[in-house]
Amino acid sequence: MTLNLSLDYLPRLPRNKSVPIGCIGSGFIMADCHLVAYRKAGFNPVAIASRTPKHAREVAERHGMKAYDTYEEMLASGEVEVVDIAVPPDNQIDVIRTVVKHKKHVRGILAQKPLGVNYAEAKEIVQLARRAGITLGVNQNMRYDQSIRACKSLLTRGLLGEPVLATIDMRAIPHWMPWQERQGWVTLRIMSIHHLDAFRFLFGDPIRVFASIRPDPRTSRKFAHQDGICLYILEYASGLRCSSWDDVWAGPALEGAQKDISIRWRVEGTEGLARGTIGWPDYPAPTPSTLDFTTTQQPGYWLSPRWKEVWFPDAFIGTMAQLLCALEDKAEPEIGGQDNLKTMALVDACYLSAKEHRAVEIKEILKGR
Repeated sequence: MTLNLSLDYLPRLPRNKSVPIGCIGSGFIMADCHLVAYRKAGFNPVAIASRTPKHAREVAERHGMKAYDTYEEMLASGEVEVVDIAVPPDNQIDVIRTVVKHKKHVRGILAQKPLGVNYAEAKEIVQLARRAGITLGVNQNMRYDQSIRACKSLLTRGLLGEPVLATIDMRAIPHWMPWQERQGWVTLRIMSIHHLDAFRFLFGDPIRVFASIRPDPRTSRKFAHQDGICLYILEYASGLRCSSWDDVWAGPALEGAQKDISIRWRVEGTEGLARGTIGWPDYPAPTPSTLDFTTTQQPGYWLSPRWKEVWFPDAFIGTMAQLLCALEDKAEPEIGGQDNLKTMALVDACYLSAKEHRAVEIKEILKGR
């Protein structure tokens, strides 16, 4: 028996790629990820605005777009049908309050993760979009990392059997943005949110979470925070356990010691085992994520499918594609705002668990304490 190694790891693309997209924000994530991915996929970003008009003009020239001095002017022009937002989380709700006033021609919003500064604010954003009749997608882009989607394909095909244990081990040193200093939080809402959402994508919703956190020594020299290094365990009704070690200290690698940087994940099931790496820590070097798996359906072998696509920037094709497809299908996006509320609730549950030193059921957040 020869096992079919064709895995469903790429996003579904819309039939109509010409929908005009207006971009709000012109920082790295927009200029070097969103727009690079959209051009590669053949999407149609036509306009951009940011709080720094000069920077917006530079990005517009680079990507062949029209720059506006303000996003209010861009929205008032009536030129865009989808609005792609990449601003700090504490600014996002005010931007969306303005966007929904233009519901006559704006049909979709792609909001950045995290969807607000907490679950309550994210819920308000979802309600704003719903009342305006605008389709809301969220840029939880790790769902479109190729190894994560390939693992989902293995699970869907039953090649791993019933999931038993899943882990993520992140030893990486992110480049924190200046706006994070005013938030008072670091890892859970910026990095861990990727892993928590990926667990939800792969396995569904857990019942409860137990989290333990401590400050990152390096970042503590820059600003006060609690959630630098984050450890957490998710408990599922099936008996599945998921855990992640989100270590953004990773040793004194920037202080003179040698680096040991990686993100590795592993899924163990009753009929197979999959393990992988995430290529993001090597950015800007284009390093594809990897997947290796073994299954009782073809015993005696490790199978190692590979691809040329990378998380940054190729995954950003998927986050916009899922919104454009939803508009075509008149359906909820794969990562719709309503679904993403459960990820936001899971993040809030981690904060509460760490604060109160106990396991927190997700329904505590969803129902309100």
